[in-house]
Amino acid sequence: MSEAESGTATPDTEGAAGRDVSQLEHEGDVAADYLEGLLDIADLDGDIDLDVENDRAVVSVVGDGLETLTGSNGEVLEALQELTRLAVLRETGERSRLMLDVGQFRAQRKSELIDLAKQAVETVRSTGEPESLGAMTPFERKVIHDAVGAAGLRSESEGVEPRRYVVVLPA
Repeated sequence: MSEAESGTATPDTEGAAGRDVSQLEHEGDVAADYLEGLLDIADLDGDIDLDVENDRAVVSVVGDGLETLTGSNGEVLEALQELTRLAVLRETGERSRLMLDVGQFRAQRKSELIDLAKQAVETVRSTGEPESLGAMTPFERKVIHDAVGAAGLRSESEGVEPRRYVVVLPA
């Protein structure tokens, strides 16, 4: 259970993005209402979990049979996240950095990406040469950048959307 859900979060504590926890919780509530309506329209069953992590609202839809909301490579999930962010913008007047996950797609993908980053770090350390990875979404690139940084190396994003990719660089 998150601090936000348990009620132990300090409402006037501000994150790096300048939004306090209560604002982020409100974004999550608005997103949950929007997603519940969407689930009803699509006749899908799912529970919605809300959290606040890293100065952003995190909304997860959990349940069985939600693959149609993710798509084969997460493209439907990306679009659904943008629609949910627009619903929050319409309600609050503020642009949201809300993160949406459906059926633990992002959680599983994050684990795969951390493994990929570890492999790239090992390759760069052994060869001393930069290692380019394939095209990735902004979410995927952020996971790679964080994992590479935690391993003590540098990384940069190159290219233009939708073919933007990460290059892992020697220290």
